[in-house]
Amino acid sequence: MKEKLFAWLGGLGLEVTNMMALAIALGFIVVTSLLLHLLLHRILLVRLVGMIERKQQVWLPANLQQRLFNRLAFVLQGVVLLGQAEIWLPRGSESLEFIVVTTQLWILLFLLLALFALLDCVLFLSRRTQFGQSLPLRGIFQGVKLMGSILVGILMLSLLIGKSPLFLFSGLGAMTAVLMLVFKDPILGLVAGIQLSANRMLSVGDWLQMDKYGADGEVTDIGLTTVKVSNWDKTITTIPTYALISDSFKNWQGMTESGGRRIKRSVNIDMTSVRFLTHEEIVALKQAKLLAPYLSRKEQELSDYNQRLQEAIGNPINGRHLTNLGTLRAYLEAYLKASDKIRNDMTLMVRQLSPTPDGVPLEIYCFTATTAWLEYEAIQADIFDHLLAVIDQFHLRLHQSPTGYDMRSWSGAPQP
Repeated sequence: MKEKLFAWLGGLGLEVTNMMALAIALGFIVVTSLLLHLLLHRILLVRLVGMIERKQQVWLPANLQQRLFNRLAFVLQGVVLLGQAEIWLPRGSESLEFIVVTTQLWILLFLLLALFALLDCVLFLSRRTQFGQSLPLRGIFQGVKLMGSILVGILMLSLLIGKSPLFLFSGLGAMTAVLMLVFKDPILGLVAGIQLSANRMLSVGDWLQMDKYGADGEVTDIGLTTVKVSNWDKTITTIPTYALISDSFKNWQGMTESGGRRIKRSVNIDMTSVRFLTHEEIVALKQAKLLAPYLSRKEQELSDYNQRLQEAIGNPINGRHLTNLGTLRAYLEAYLKASDKIRNDMTLMVRQLSPTPDGVPLEIYCFTATTAWLEYEAIQADIFDHLLAVIDQFHLRLHQSPTGYDMRSWSGAPQP
């Protein structure tokens, strides 16, 4: 084609010099490149994106689609420009060498950017699947981007200096220690991301608690070097990704998936108020519907046991009797089992802990039927509100450190 064009110009009486031939070739290459750019970016890509957006099922956001298609179009432009230069410019010329090197750098750059856009698209699509949500793919993809950037950077540098890429790769061995120091955090983060993914230790959306870094909230992002946690107080904590492998942390996702959230709280009972119940007190407590079956069963059991004793049972030490603290424990267990807000298929108990100088701790251990924080706190508060209000019916006292009000009452000073 080039020879025919120059022959046609010669037939018109125009002398085609080397300078004119170069100018014509460069002009044709520039015009072709501009027309191709307008065709791709102003017509084809606009219509393609518009056609995809008009469909009811859009598989990618418009910005991701446009970014990927634009970068692929630039790669195609580079390939066409490289082909045009090979056709129109004479071999061995400086202009051809310059355009070839520049175009190859252009193609490598936009191939790398197209790879970045493709990985972003894959990451977006993976987050719409349950499998993708359970894996920290963003950190792994960032590692792939880093490796791709290094590889493309070496190829581009080899083009600029006119050396084989193998020459540069051979020099990397001597710089291994320096590279390990420079890329220490990304390398550790990549290893940690793979371990987190393989062992399914953490995913975006999990509730993470890591007191060492002041993190207590929802994981919003797992990157190559950092993990971002949105705390419940609306602050943001960033944790080094590798710290999740080297240090311990608590993942509350198991609690969320189980559908029950644990209540584990105790109140301190004044030990001097613990005693046996009298017959009149037992009769009064039988008025409680939740407690009546327990008292009837327990009275029969204790009566049968005491009748078998040979010695006199006039002294309470010689027999078994109901205590007010044991009866309170039985009542609280029945109260929790009767509540539809407490899971009966999970551990449920009311137990005594070791006595302390502050009294006998009476602990409630159970699981709510919801994991929502507000509902959980409301259920827990209702349970202990009821416990504090009903404890006097069992002739027990709660332990409480003396307050200024108590001090004034002991001294006989007038109360405000």
